[in-house]
Amino acid sequence: MAKKKKKIQIFIIFLIFILYFFIAARPIPRETILAQRWINSLPDTLVIDDGYGTPALDRYLPFTLGNYFGFVDYSGQFALNRISDGEIYLSQNMWTEFSSQPSSIIINNVTENSKITIENPRGYPVLLDNRIFILGSEQNSLSEIGNDGNILWTYEFGAPLTSIDAAAGLVVTGSLDGAIEVFNSGGQRIFYFEPGGSSYNIILGCSISRDGSRIAVISGIEQQRFLLLERFGNTGGEYRIVYHEFLETGFRRPVHVLFIDEDRRVVFERAGGISFYNIRSRHTMFIPLDGEIAAVDGLGSQGFFFIVTSGSSGEKALTGISFPPERLFRRSAPANTVFMKAPFKSENVFLGRITGSEAGSMLVVGGGTTLISFNMEEK
Repeated sequence: MAKKKKKIQIFIIFLIFILYFFIAARPIPRETILAQRWINSLPDTLVIDDGYGTPALDRYLPFTLGNYFGFVDYSGQFALNRISDGEIYLSQNMWTEFSSQPSSIIINNVTENSKITIENPRGYPVLLDNRIFILGSEQNSLSEIGNDGNILWTYEFGAPLTSIDAAAGLVVTGSLDGAIEVFNSGGQRIFYFEPGGSSYNIILGCSISRDGSRIAVISGIEQQRFLLLERFGNTGGEYRIVYHEFLETGFRRPVHVLFIDEDRRVVFERAGGISFYNIRSRHTMFIPLDGEIAAVDGLGSQGFFFIVTSGSSGEKALTGISFPPERLFRRSAPANTVFMKAPFKSENVFLGRITGSEAGSMLVVGGGTTLISFNMEEK
């Protein structure tokens, strides 16, 4: 009887061990590292006019670093790399350089090897979503320019614009008087909204998702808040608030707010750090940061986001953030969310991502007059 009881005890202990092994055991976590791929010194690799017209590439990455600007591909080859003589504006495939009061503006297309001349623009160029706009010299008008350089439409605003974004054939604007307006491809206003609720109603940042279905807004001073609007109804021009959050101490300047990770999240600047809003779970996650934001990763793809901060002493830091699983996406981020922090010294900084079949997921970091690319690898 005693032997039988002992056998039962051994079996129970063995069973408990097996259950613990399968329930509690976890694989050794793999570490994400940045493996250097190429490094380029901008003064040594100047490309003024060569290299246009290579549409087989997945994408070019536009960059600005100090007085240098241009377009680079995943292999480190430049379509353009030159020194700026005036003001510049770059988009994914277009660039322009202009003076403070231009009599004409030339828009260059880096992939099509084409140019568009805008005579007497009476304002300044804005290049968004493969479209060309002119922001009036008083910042209270917006015009779209066609491929022939002529004006397609113009809209006059009641107050100066403070932010603008475009996607899916739509344009969203925010203004000094606290209004959000959305325009269709023909320049007709299809939505108007004033968030209000603050001592000073001003729009400090706005962004529209790639499919045009959502708008993210940072609104107001003294009771500053983040808002997310979603499109509803059959007309295509109605949006309603689905989430808002007060941001405590606010900013009195334009702030970063943008859709990332293929529109799965919104990243926005807030006092003491940065927050991520998860579209699916409707939760925000806060990451504290040291210093002011100097550059952000505009893609935030494949579960990673990068940011460069600048401290009071001028020292910069590249920080890598790994998004936690949906069930852990809450206000306070898990301890391992920030997986890397690399300090460096540079007056000028650049940060960008290149993705595609050949590039994979590549991070490009710029400091001084040097661009360095890294591939993200698990080790």
